Amino acid sequence: MRQLRVGCEFVYLAQVDTPAVFQVEPRDEAPVKLVDQQWSVQPQARLRRYRDLYGNPCVRLILPAGRSVLRYDAVTLVPDATEDANQQAPQLAPDDLPDDVLIYTLPSRFCLPDLLGGEAWSRFGHIPAGYGRVQAICDYVHAHLTFSYGSSNPWTTASDVNISRLGVCRDFTHLAISFCRALNIPARYVFGYLPDLDVPADGMPMDFAAWMQVWLGDRWWTFDPRNNRRRKGRIVIGRGRDASDVAMVTTFGAPVLESMSVYAMEEPP
Repeated sequence: MRQLRVGCEFVYLAQVDTPAVFQVEPRDEAPVKLVDQQWSVQPQARLRRYRDLYGNPCVRLILPAGRSVLRYDAVTLVPDATEDANQQAPQLAPDDLPDDVLIYTLPSRFCLPDLLGGEAWSRFGHIPAGYGRVQAICDYVHAHLTFSYGSSNPWTTASDVNISRLGVCRDFTHLAISFCRALNIPARYVFGYLPDLDVPADGMPMDFAAWMQVWLGDRWWTFDPRNNRRRKGRIVIGRGRDASDVAMVTTFGAPVLESMSVYAMEEPP
C-alpha cells in the first residue's frame, strides 16, 4: 500500500446565505482505505453528512453571505498496483444482467445512447463482445477527442462533444459511456482523485478526474478513455449515471466561485 494525501479548496463569494452540497470526500471502501480526513470552513459553518442515492458521501452546509473558504484534506492508503484487467471478461445479454445494473444501460442527462446508437453499432458492432470491445471504444474516444479546458460547458452532452471533438475528462467519459450503453453494455460515471503516481506529470494543474466503470461478467471494471491507460492511485469520490449525479458542488443559489484548487500526491507514511 502507498499513502496519498488528497484534498481541495473552494473560495466563494455569496450575496446571501446559500445552501450547498459538497461531494469531495473519498468513498471509504476497498481497495482504498481512508485513514484520516478533516474539513476547515471559514467562517465556521455546521456540516451535515449524508449518503446519496448511489451511496456516495456528501456534506451539506450553508455558505454565509460574504466570502467563505472551504478546505478538505484526507490521508488515504491505495494499492501499489494498477486496476485489474481481464481480456476474457464477457459481455452479458441484457436479460442476464443484475437488476441494479440495468439502469446503467439507459440514457441519462449527458449520456445519449439513443442518439449515438447508429454510430456505435457501425463502429464497434463488428468487434467481438466483451472486454476488447470496451477497450476499442476507449481507444476511439481517446483518439477522436482533444483535451481542451473551456471547450465544453455544464450543458454539453456526449452528442455535442462527439461533433466538436473537444472536451475535458468528463466529456471523454460521457461519450465512451454512451457508446457502451448503445451496445447494451452497462457503464457508469466515476469521478475522484487521480494522482500522477509512477507516470510523468502532464504539466496541467491538478483537478478532479473522471473515468468509467463497465459491467462485464460478474463485476465492474475500470476504463479511462481520457488517459487510456491503467493507473495507480485512483480514489473514487462518487459514482452515478453521469456527471449530473455526482457534482462536486451543488449550490441552491448563485454564489461566485473565486477559486478552486485540488491536490493528490504521495507522502511518506
